[in-house]
Amino acid sequence: MTPSILIAVLCVLAVARAVLWIAPNAISDDKSRAVAREYLDAFLIAGIVALLLMHYVIRTFYIPSGSMEPTLKVNDVLLASEIEYRFSDPKDGQIAVFEPPPQLGTTDFIKRVMGAPGDKLSIHNGIVIRNGVPVSEPYLPAANHPDYELEIKGYDIWVDGIPVDPSRAQIPPKKDWQAPDRIPNGWYFMMGDNRNNSDDSHLWGFLRRDQFVGHAFLVFWPFTDARLLR
Repeated sequence: MTPSILIAVLCVLAVARAVLWIAPNAISDDKSRAVAREYLDAFLIAGIVALLLMHYVIRTFYIPSGSMEPTLKVNDVLLASEIEYRFSDPKDGQIAVFEPPPQLGTTDFIKRVMGAPGDKLSIHNGIVIRNGVPVSEPYLPAANHPDYELEIKGYDIWVDGIPVDPSRAQIPPKKDWQAPDRIPNGWYFMMGDNRNNSDDSHLWGFLRRDQFVGHAFLVFWPFTDARLLR
């Protein structure tokens, strides 16, 4: 259930509770009326608590596409910790839920953090190289390694020798870069595990720190695949 749906349900419950308060005779039987009040109050309290948890602590996230396969499959449902990123920054390798660049819509994305502010990042022969060191990715099958070359240079992201499309890419202005070949302060580089079928930073640029929603840490549905995420 999304926060918007939960809010709608709470509004309906609140209206029902208000009707019982304003017009108690809407239910003629005293015992039935007391039971209705008790259940409505309990559901309202539980709903408000759930809304606070969803907004500030934990959020559920449904996987709509195969961009994170094989780590996450279509229709998986997971939990993401929202409170973690309120007190600490995203770390390399974490799977994160985030708001996409505005030009890509409003539905939250989920990708892996591959580069943090200050990192040098490139992709060569299918291997991600961070700060001069190849990144070990045991979760990535050989078929999922990127079939493109990538380099951060000249205050831009270059893929196969061409800068990313400026009409859909988030690239901060030069004044915000600490160096022309490092991820700018306050920005991150995100990639799906299904590297060649993922709408990620190699297409739309960097992700701002304030666009992060939460750290995905647990798949809980389907129960047969329940597991902690790396």
